[in-house]
Amino acid sequence: MYSTGIKRWARRLMEDFVAPVLGRLGITPNMVTLIGVLLTAGVAAVLANGNLQVGGVLLILASIFDLFDGALARATNQSSRFGAFFDSIMDRYSEAVVFFGLLMFIHTTMIGNTTLALGLVYASIIGSIMVSYARARAEGLDIPCETGWLGRPERITILCTCLILNWLIAGLWILAIFTNITAIQRIYHVWRTEQAANPQPKPVKTSRWNISRKQP
Repeated sequence: MYSTGIKRWARRLMEDFVAPVLGRLGITPNMVTLIGVLLTAGVAAVLANGNLQVGGVLLILASIFDLFDGALARATNQSSRFGAFFDSIMDRYSEAVVFFGLLMFIHTTMIGNTTLALGLVYASIIGSIMVSYARARAEGLDIPCETGWLGRPERITILCTCLILNWLIAGLWILAIFTNITAIQRIYHVWRTEQAANPQPKPVKTSRWNISRKQP
C-alpha cells in the first residue's frame, strides 16, 4: 500500500500551499468533502454516458479532494470527530456513485457479456465497502487496520488507469478479486492482533494413567 505516502505528501502540500489560500477564502474541510462528492457525481454521469477515458481523468481530479479535506482540517486546526465521520461516509457515497455510473454504462451501452460485467461491478462494490467497513469496525475496537493490498487510493488508481486505457473489464476483475482479498486480509489482521493480545490458555492434558488411578 502507498496510502501512507500519499497522505503524507498531501499533508505537506496542503500545509505549505493550499491551506493558507483556502483558509483566507473561508473554505472549511467539510466544504472540500462536499465538493469532492459533487465532482464525483459528475464523473459518474460522464461514465454513464460511455466517456470512460474522460471519466478516468476527471476521477483523478475529483479524488484529489479526498486527500485535501483531512489535510486541510489538520493544517487549519479544524479537525473534529464529526469531520472524520463525515469524510468516511462521503467517501463511501463517492465510491458507490462511481460504480453506479459504470452500472448504467454497462446496462445501456455495453456490447458483450453484460451479465458478467454487472457481476464484476457488484463484487467490486461489495469488496470496496467491506474493506472500508473492516477498517472502521477494527478502529472502533482500538485496533489499527490499514493493512491489505487495496486501500482506497489503490482502488482509485487502478480504476482510473483502466478507464483511461479502456481496460474496463480487466480493471473490474482486479477490483472484484483483490478488494475482497483485502477485506479477508484485514479480518485476519484483526484476528491475529486479538490472538496476540489475549492468548488462549492451552488445555491441560491428563494422561489416561492418571485417570485410571483415580477410579475406584
